[in-house]
Amino acid sequence: MEKGEDAQIVYADIIDLPRHRSRTRTPMPPEERAAQFAAYDALAGFFDMIAEEERLTDSDAVPDEDVLAELDRELGEIARRIGEGERPRVCITVFVPDERKAGGHFEEIRDRVYQIDGTRGCVVLESRRGRGGTRREVEISSIRRVEIENAGKA
Repeated sequence: MEKGEDAQIVYADIIDLPRHRSRTRTPMPPEERAAQFAAYDALAGFFDMIAEEERLTDSDAVPDEDVLAELDRELGEIARRIGEGERPRVCITVFVPDERKAGGHFEEIRDRVYQIDGTRGCVVLESRRGRGGTRREVEISSIRRVEIENAGKA
């Protein structure tokens, strides 16, 4: 069939012929026929991969000696205050690695410090929101900045 030709004219000799039906095979059920012609998504998952690739993550810079020394001083001050019966309120910035790709994100946590556990390498934070409060552990190795906000008594 050439461009511009009418299909009714070109196929006039066969257009009204009856559809062939096999005498030896049973016809396929309509549900199975429909499945053969269902939409096919050749790009399944492709757009999810693109969205994941476009999602930005932060790089984690390994703290230098000065930053580590400052973190050590701040954690020492917090430990001293805990020893005196205080529960200092702090703002801790931690680096949280991404579960699916290189990098991660920085998160600020504001809570009271319940304990510094040097043996397990974590700071235990205590939130007094809700019934009885909750405790959360933060690995010291993930801490990038500590700021003591005030020194409230427990």
